[in-house]
Amino acid sequence: MERLLGGDLPPGGKCDLKTLASLAGITRTGFYPKKNRDGTARPGTYQHLAEEFERRRAELQEAGEIIDPRDAQIERLKAEVATLKTRILARDQKIEALSEFKALGISRLAAQHDEIERLRRQVAGAGAVRQLPHSASRKAPYGSCN
Repeated sequence: MERLLGGDLPPGGKCDLKTLASLAGITRTGFYPKKNRDGTARPGTYQHLAEEFERRRAELQEAGEIIDPRDAQIERLKAEVATLKTRILARDQKIEALSEFKALGISRLAAQHDEIERLRRQVAGAGAVRQLPHSASRKAPYGSCN
């Protein structure tokens, strides 16, 4: 009992009555009450040890001591899962916001393209618009400063 409560667990064992029974070399049924043939209950051979073990283990757990390293690992993994879920949620929200931004940008570009095409059709249909010469062939007004 002291070994288990001290955290010295055998490979594959837990801090429970099954492991205690196997370490003590007794059957687990000795920890539980029995029924007589007349239906009355009688204590198991080692029931008092099982009750003491459960009481001491509960006291240690209430004090915040984790006896079973697997329990500590489970708690650590639960905390890690919670952290990862939070990160995934934040990442999903960011992806959604960026997708909305992308859709907005594409729709604005499409609207600008449509407006440019409309203006080009308007210019082509008007005929009264004159093209200005390119800046390289134009002469500088009022002389040159070079």
